[in-house]
Amino acid sequence: MKVQPLIERLETYLTDLIAERLDRRRDQVALGILFVLSRTYRTLVQWRLSLFKHRILRHHTLGCLVVSIGNLTVGGTGKTPVVEVFARSLTQRGRKVAILSRGYRSKDRPFWRKMRDLAQNRQHEIPPRVVSDGTGVLLDSEMAGDEPYMLAKNLRQVVVLVDKDRVKSGRYAIRQFGVDTLLLDDGFQYLALAPRLNILLVDATNPFDNHHLLPRGLLREPLTNVRRADVIFLTKSNGGAHLKHLKQFIRSKNAKAEIIECTHRPMHLENVITGERQPLSFLKDQRVASICGIAAPESFERFLHQFGANLVHFERYADHHRYTRDELADFMNGSREKGASMVLTTEKDAVRFPKLPDGHLPSYFMRVEIDILSGQESFDQCIARICFTNWRKGPTTPAPEGEDAGVAGVVTK
Repeated sequence: MKVQPLIERLETYLTDLIAERLDRRRDQVALGILFVLSRTYRTLVQWRLSLFKHRILRHHTLGCLVVSIGNLTVGGTGKTPVVEVFARSLTQRGRKVAILSRGYRSKDRPFWRKMRDLAQNRQHEIPPRVVSDGTGVLLDSEMAGDEPYMLAKNLRQVVVLVDKDRVKSGRYAIRQFGVDTLLLDDGFQYLALAPRLNILLVDATNPFDNHHLLPRGLLREPLTNVRRADVIFLTKSNGGAHLKHLKQFIRSKNAKAEIIECTHRPMHLENVITGERQPLSFLKDQRVASICGIAAPESFERFLHQFGANLVHFERYADHHRYTRDELADFMNGSREKGASMVLTTEKDAVRFPKLPDGHLPSYFMRVEIDILSGQESFDQCIARICFTNWRKGPTTPAPEGEDAGVAGVVTK
């Protein structure tokens, strides 16, 4: 039996409520309340943007190139593979890259320690968590958060830091590791650190949900704010006719941004324990059990069907769910009863698995990477602008506070 923590049950209920999958009278009342809260949230979001626009709240510049990669909606756009392909491309071009993440649902410091640091006014002295120093992974997924851990594991030459204050972690990356490029993971709403390039991801299969802001919908900002993007990635694209209308809609909000169309392409299967790889053809006619806790589980399950797997049992959990051994043992038992010969999960879920129970079924995750369908030239130009040859070499130093240090050698539009 699947037992979810209270916060996950609430998250699941709100997701069903937003999608209007519930029809009880009290749910209709709840929808009305969410709509009012959504309007209030919209006002606060625009007010905050206005404070930054009129310099009442300050953008910080750190004297090195900052690239922001983020969403307009909550979850489900396939952001981590895009961050990975940018970090890898920049590293291959000779940049020293650090990824700055807030570490969503990473294990927090003990409450007593936070209170002690607050009382002693030491919050600003606490360094960010170093998930990777560019040579190896230093933290587990519980301390780092699943996405920063994945990035650190797959990008061994890239520094990965976790801290809610990314101005602080950016300074730390420059000072301690001599980086010249900062990638803000999930940075579209992080306005305190001014990006030179603002990259927005839009899920082509479900671009803007129901067009309502949180908590009535999944939008973090009004659609008019698409205009802040310099480059827009349409992720999970299948080349369908609807993309023409989506691009026209985006162009009505932002006429200047480059639009790059990409898909998430499965590459191979990898054993969760041994790391042994199998080709995707290995799934053909296999009786498979699936378990995942991601924002869009349907897309993962579609991949399994696409490669000929017979999905005989599946479990879905809330996004970022951290599994227990009892949950996995129950799932393995249920899968075995349904005649499954193997277990499939996502890479993001695999890093959240505890030690697998004794007698477990062979367990694999599906490795997925970005494949650009159209706009390859725009992507290459984007990387070239970042890696312009006149960029100064060697470690950088932070710019004086409040000054716009700019980025030497970066071609702007």
